[in-house]
Amino acid sequence: MVKQIVLAFFGSIFPAILFNIDRKKIIWGGFCGAIGWTAYLVVYNHINSNVMAYFSGAFIVGIYSEFMARKLKTPAVEFSIPGIFPLVPGITAYKTISYIVDQNYSLAYSKGMQTIAAAGAIGFGIMLSSTTFRFISMIIESSKNNKYERR
Repeated sequence: MVKQIVLAFFGSIFPAILFNIDRKKIIWGGFCGAIGWTAYLVVYNHINSNVMAYFSGAFIVGIYSEFMARKLKTPAVEFSIPGIFPLVPGITAYKTISYIVDQNYSLAYSKGMQTIAAAGAIGFGIMLSSTTFRFISMIIESSKNNKYERR
């Protein structure tokens, strides 16, 4: 498990370098991928559901990205894009194409649906975490403004 987390860390650093993210933020992008993969592993080991594990990992990546974006005053995308790289279901997409080439359409359909479900869970996890974080920030900001208006 530790080996997978370390590989997820490096699997997030290299896309950050590829996308020319600021050098000071590359390590934080690596931590984003490692934290997301850790969440994936924990949920998968407890629930044994790929879709929920992908969703949980992406949700954690999104929350971490939004938090670090506020802390380092940078766009959240600089952390979320490298952070989801370890979660991308590349092997299932590859197997889908491989089964299509081999004309094994029933397995291709099965793997294709797994790929689509995983991609949807990742997208929904990032979207929901971003929306939740911004909603909570808006409520906190609103309560601060109301507090100052009462004085």
